[in-house]
Amino acid sequence: MLRHLLYKLIFGKEGGVMMAMLFATKIILGKATFAQVPRLLKDQVKELLEDAGMGELAVQE
Repeated sequence: MLRHLLYKLIFGKEGGVMMAMLFATKIILGKATFAQVPRLLKDQVKELLEDAGMGELAVQE
Protein backbone atom coordinates (compact mmCIF):
# COMPACT_ATOMS: atom_id res chain seq x y z
CA MET A 1 0.00 0.00 0.00
CA LEU A 2 2.77 2.41 0.89
CA ARG A 3 4.61 1.61 -2.35
CA HIS A 4 1.41 2.27 -4.32
CA LEU A 5 0.97 5.62 -2.59
CA LEU A 6 4.57 6.57 -3.32
CA TYR A 7 4.11 5.73 -7.02
CA LYS A 8 1.09 8.02 -7.15
CA LEU A 9 2.90 10.84 -5.36
CA ILE A 10 6.04 10.59 -7.48
CA PHE A 11 4.58 9.81 -10.88
CA GLY A 12 1.11 11.34 -10.63
CA LYS A 13 -2.06 9.87 -12.05
CA GLU A 14 -0.32 8.03 -14.90
CA GLY A 15 2.49 6.71 -12.73
CA GLY A 16 1.16 3.16 -12.67
CA VAL A 17 1.06 3.02 -16.45
CA MET A 18 4.61 4.33 -16.72
CA MET A 19 5.89 1.86 -14.13
CA ALA A 20 4.14 -1.00 -15.95
CA MET A 21 5.78 0.09 -19.21
CA LEU A 22 9.15 0.23 -17.48
CA PHE A 23 8.78 -3.29 -16.09
CA ALA A 24 7.53 -4.66 -19.43
CA THR A 25 10.53 -3.13 -21.19
CA LYS A 26 12.95 -4.53 -18.61
CA ILE A 27 11.38 -8.00 -18.98
CA ILE A 28 11.64 -7.87 -22.78
CA LEU A 29 15.31 -6.84 -22.52
CA GLY A 30 16.00 -9.66 -20.05
CA LYS A 31 16.89 -7.28 -17.21
CA ALA A 32 13.98 -8.38 -14.98
CA THR A 33 11.52 -11.25 -14.64
CA PHE A 34 7.75 -11.21 -14.29
CA ALA A 35 8.17 -12.51 -10.73
CA GLN A 36 9.93 -9.23 -9.83
CA VAL A 37 6.95 -7.10 -10.88
CA PRO A 38 5.01 -5.62 -7.93
CA ARG A 39 1.64 -7.29 -7.35
CA LEU A 40 -0.34 -4.16 -8.20
CA LEU A 41 1.30 -3.87 -11.63
CA LYS A 42 1.22 -7.52 -12.74
CA ASP A 43 -2.05 -7.29 -14.72
CA GLN A 44 -0.92 -4.18 -16.60
CA VAL A 45 2.54 -5.61 -17.33
CA LYS A 46 1.02 -8.89 -18.55
CA GLU A 47 -1.29 -6.97 -20.90
CA LEU A 48 1.61 -4.89 -22.24
CA LEU A 49 3.71 -8.00 -22.84
CA GLU A 50 0.83 -9.71 -24.65
CA ASP A 51 0.27 -6.59 -26.79
CA ALA A 52 3.96 -6.71 -27.73
CA GLY A 53 3.63 -10.37 -28.77
CA MET A 54 5.74 -11.48 -25.80
CA GLY A 55 3.02 -12.94 -23.60
CA GLU A 56 5.15 -16.02 -22.93
CA LEU A 57 7.37 -13.82 -20.73
CA ALA A 58 4.46 -13.14 -18.36
CA VAL A 59 4.88 -16.32 -16.34
CA GLN A 60 5.36 -16.61 -12.61
CA GLU A 61 8.55 -18.54 -11.86
